[in-house]
Amino acid sequence: MPFYRIVVTNHTSPRDSKFLEKLGTYNPLADDNNEKKIVINKERVEHWLSVGAKPTDRVALFLTKLGCKGAEKYKPEFEPRKKGDGAKKKALAKMQAEADAIEAAKAAEIEAAEAAKAEKAAAAAAKESAATVAAEEAAPAEAA
Repeated sequence: MPFYRIVVTNHTSPRDSKFLEKLGTYNPLADDNNEKKIVINKERVEHWLSVGAKPTDRVALFLTKLGCKGAEKYKPEFEPRKKGDGAKKKALAKMQAEADAIEAAKAAEIEAAEAAKAEKAAAAAAKESAATVAAEEAAPAEAA
């Protein structure tokens, strides 16, 4: 279950090392209207930004939404993914190509079935006309 702490750390420190100060938390599984989804100490964030701290893109997004002073220059250039938007462009293109191939196969199957029906109808019509011709030929011979 993901749950993140928003912290200040030295840029030379390893990722999971000690941090200088905990500024807040982020719970991505909480509802969007839940006040505990993002909890940030705004005063301390503004202090750290004023002394040169640089937030990550995700934290910068939170800070600009919160309206912290100094955070606007770190506003990320990306749009975060929405829920259910996990498929990548190549995967979407592949799924679309597969759907098109299935649709084309169904269309070809329908055309083949219609052609077979037309062939059967033509054969039946030819058989019927042959029977009619044979009956016409037999009728004058009987009349004579």
